[in-house]
Amino acid sequence: MLYSTERLNDLPAALDDTLLALADPTRRAILRQLALGEARVTDLAAPFAMSLNAVSKHIRLLERAGLVRRRKAGREHLLSFDPTPMDDAQAWMHAQRAFWATRLQAIDDLLVAEDESPKGTPP
Repeated sequence: MLYSTERLNDLPAALDDTLLALADPTRRAILRQLALGEARVTDLAAPFAMSLNAVSKHIRLLERAGLVRRRKAGREHLLSFDPTPMDDAQAWMHAQRAFWATRLQAIDDLLVAEDESPKGTPP
């Protein structure tokens, strides 16, 4: 997926939220569960040895990052996984990799040219 330079420039604030959300193993486990389909908060909390309130805090952080969407069905709150922020983070990382690969290649080319030039003559 290609992203415009403008969109990549706007990404770092959202990128911080995404990477923060993905940095915790509990939140990654919640996302793995949601990758299987919608779930209620209580279903997501069941495998963890922590309070429902603690799991809810993890879920709120995932929601803030845009990785989790919530919908109400009657009195139930159903959560689902949205991979879009991960796609955006991947695009940003790809752009960074390309940028630095180009820069490092330019440095390498300059060093090779310097080694090949006669002594005392700039490349």
